[in-house]
Amino acid sequence: MALTQQQRDERRRAKSARVQEEELRLRVRPGTKQALLELMEWAGIEEQGEAMTLMIHHLHGLGPGGALPLLEPPRHEITVSPAVARKLEAAFRRAELTTAQNDS
Repeated sequence: MALTQQQRDERRRAKSARVQEEELRLRVRPGTKQALLELMEWAGIEEQGEAMTLMIHHLHGLGPGGALPLLEPPRHEITVSPAVARKLEAAFRRAELTTAQNDS
């Protein structure tokens, strides 16, 4: 006799509790989703959960020295053109002059 949907759900919940399974949720933007899909394609993986689990375990296997550089968020370098730098300096000087005049 086939199990009912309720029986299947109960078995799934019991198994999840037994193996201490926990659901993790992750919201991502399109670029991150595309990167995950490409990684999955390269590796021939069809399930997102499997891909993320494998990445976590492989990253952990690298140890702190190998994993930490990969976990540093990319930093954007800000460069100010010479023209903008001149305008900022001029505005700063005007602000200093105004402050000095108000203080006297």
